[in-house]
Amino acid sequence: MDMLSKAGRFLYAIPFGIFGLFHFMNGSQMAGMVPIPGGVFWIYLTGVALLAACVSIIIQKKARLACLLLGVMLLIFALSIHLPGVIGAESGQAMQASMSSLLKDTALAGAAWILAGYSPADSGVTE
Repeated sequence: MDMLSKAGRFLYAIPFGIFGLFHFMNGSQMAGMVPIPGGVFWIYLTGVALLAACVSIIIQKKARLACLLLGVMLLIFALSIHLPGVIGAESGQAMQASMSSLLKDTALAGAAWILAGYSPADSGVTE
């Protein structure tokens, strides 16, 4: 089970690192999705948070805190960005795209909290 847990931890963390890099590469294009003032600032802050969560989960330092906060952030995305897209969609295709993102972020938030539950409070996931 140790190898399976380690592989799962890496498979979960690495996409968040890539998403974090995307926030820096496409910050100005993503700023329009932010539902509060200061768009680009929030995009870059989110990029930092995603990269930090990735590193924390991989190196197993403060992984519990990182996973708790990652879950909160993902749930905020689901409710503030994707849910309004589902509700306000003008076509079935737009609604389906928003619903996919809503469900993805909700599932990833749940997985982050599961991972947090298995992580010691002072360090990270045990192997």
